Parts: sequence; structure tokens; C-alpha cells
Amino acid sequence: MSPARPCRALRAAVAASMGLSEGPAGSARSGRLLRPPSPTPGARLLRLPGSGAVRAANPERGGWTEALRAAVAELRAGAVVAVPTDTLYGLACSASCSEALGAVYRIKGRSETKPLAVCLGRVADVYRYCHVRVPEELLKDLLPGPVTLVMERSEELNKDLNPFTPLVGIRIPDHTFMQDLAQVFGGPLALTSANLSSQSSPLNVEEFQDLWPHLSLIIDGGPIGDGQSPECRLGSTVVDLSVPGKFGIIRPGCALESTSAILQEYGLLPSHGSCL
Repeated sequence: MSPARPCRALRAAVAASMGLSEGPAGSARSGRLLRPPSPTPGARLLRLPGSGAVRAANPERGGWTEALRAAVAELRAGAVVAVPTDTLYGLACSASCSEALGAVYRIKGRSETKPLAVCLGRVADVYRYCHVRVPEELLKDLLPGPVTLVMERSEELNKDLNPFTPLVGIRIPDHTFMQDLAQVFGGPLALTSANLSSQSSPLNVEEFQDLWPHLSLIIDGGPIGDGQSPECRLGSTVVDLSVPGKFGIIRPGCALESTSAILQEYGLLPSHGSCL
């Protein structure tokens, strides 16, 4: 990898510019800021109103804006933040910060040969970071949604992000807070599940408490899906759209049937070796 960008040094300046102090771990910024149940040097927890999947009627009063501003500040400072999505809880960082990317791999104990997805806020953003070879209407039928679309990456992405492949997986979660976060952040976010590699994917923040000491902020959007259903832990359906006219299912995930039906409606054919 190329030398990491000096992300950590930006934290105090960015936080101050957004009205956020760099107080000690667990310091009370409001009634919604909670100390984690065990000593954690740096982790903070902010709860979203309701499920977090729907924007609060009054964002300021409900704590939505506070959580959004705090998350953006940490991400711009090169931190790793835990976030809710439409499928699982994830770890997010700036995809443009090489130091933060390395931190995600270390926190998860993840092999650096395994790629990270990129989270965006709008379908229009996909064209900046990918070479798209499918109709825009197809993208809009799948996104936002519980899918990861793998396409050829553009030169706009950090070369330290998945340097071993010319492809990148794109996510736009069907989750209002995550869409707001990506749009306000204003750049690509690297995204992966909030668990140690090979362990079960989490549907609530308590399920990854062992990672809290290594995070700067945890956004609690409440439980995701039905914790009793194994299907809810499958993650997004991962689809390879890098070959014109074809699609390949890399991971069946939680939305295989509906995703495959949409792809075939547009005349795409399953590639050889696809999971169908």
C-alpha cells in the first residue's frame, strides 16, 4: 500500500469545526450519549430515534442530526464507525483514507485479500466510481436495496482500496440514516460487516461489543430484522455485473430470488458458474 494519509491528525480540527468536542471516552455530550458497559478507551454510543431506518419527524429533537454530525466528523477524521444498514450492522470508514482502511482490516482480523464494499448515497454517484454497463433503470430497480453490485472500478477510487482487483462492490442500503450519512459525508464509504472474520454477522449493537474498544463511535439503530431467522444474517446479495449482458451471483445473501428476477427482466443471462 502507498503511505497512509494523515487522517488521525485531522480529528480534533474536524470535530471542532462541527461543534463536537474531543472529550474523554464516555463523557456526556447529551442525554443520548451512553457509556458502554465495559471500559472502552474511545468508543461512544449514540441511539437513533425509532429504528433509524426512517428519518425522525423532528431530526434535531430526536437526535438524528446529532448522530449524523458526529458520524460525519469521525469519518472525516479517519475513524472507524459502527453503523446500522438494511441487512446487518456494519463498520464504515472513509474509502479515501488509507489508514482507516487498514484499521478496518485489523479490527476484524480480516485478510487483506478480501475486498471491502463501497457505500454511496445515491444511484447517480455510482457513475463516478464505476464503469456501468447496465441500464440506469436496472440500477434504480435494485438500489437502494439489500444488494451489492460488483462493477469495474473507476480511477476516482483510492488505489489502496482493494488494490488486488479492478472491480468494486457498490452498496446503497435501503436505510435512511445510511443514505443521509453517505450524502452528507460527500465521498465513498468503505463498508463491511461489524464482526470478527468468520463470526456471525450482527443484528444489534450488543452482538459486537468485543469490537467497541477499537471504534470511535457506535450508531445504534435498534435491532435489524428477525434475530431468530438465520436468513436475516446472510447479508446482502452480491451480484457481478462487470460482464455486459450477463450477471453472476457471488453470494446468494438475503435477496437472491427478487434480485435474480429483476436482472432477468432486463434480459441479463446468468454467467457460467453463477449460484443460480
